[in-house]
Amino acid sequence: MILTDGTVTLRPIKLRDQSVWREVNRRNRDWLRPWEATVPPPAPGGPVAQRPTYRQMIRHLRAEANAGRMLPFAIEYEGRLVGQLTVAGITWGSMCSGHVGYWVDRSVAGRGVMPTAVALAVDHCFRDVGLHRIEVCIRPENGPSRRVVEKLGFRAEGLRPRYLHIDGAWRDHLIFALTAEEVPDGLLRRWRRVRPGTPGTSHTPGEMK
Repeated sequence: MILTDGTVTLRPIKLRDQSVWREVNRRNRDWLRPWEATVPPPAPGGPVAQRPTYRQMIRHLRAEANAGRMLPFAIEYEGRLVGQLTVAGITWGSMCSGHVGYWVDRSVAGRGVMPTAVALAVDHCFRDVGLHRIEVCIRPENGPSRRVVEKLGFRAEGLRPRYLHIDGAWRDHLIFALTAEEVPDGLLRRWRRVRPGTPGTSHTPGEMK
């Protein structure tokens, strides 16, 4: 599945993306580290978890996607890989929900890349996949990432204390959500009405993680 709006594209992440993915990730280490998930220390005598290799990550993403629990995308801007977006934790049955995580190259922050990518993914989840609810969980300190969901009109639902292990410790997270009924015409259409460069609209500067 390939999703596109203008210069922004979401496509399946692939093994052959390894060299470019590593280069972008390495160049953005300081930019990304404070917001990346980490593994908590093991219990006494327990095994020490190792950070997966790129190949192991891709195998895991593919297995989860094949099981219907995840949608892993590479983000392209003007034809080059600039980040990653994953719809994870997909739950069916009476819930039909998932949550979105993402990162982007700092060099393209502030250009509307991530709000557009999130809007594309959410519309796909609601219209094509059949999900009803999408969450985004963000550390309160991550102002750029919070601006993404604020621009898109996600609803703030409150704080989950010590929710995820991030950057070496259990961190509080703010929860933002949307349901399909809140964007009957699509999230991308709503974003187009307010994004920078749209005549006759206002916007909040800044962006991104």
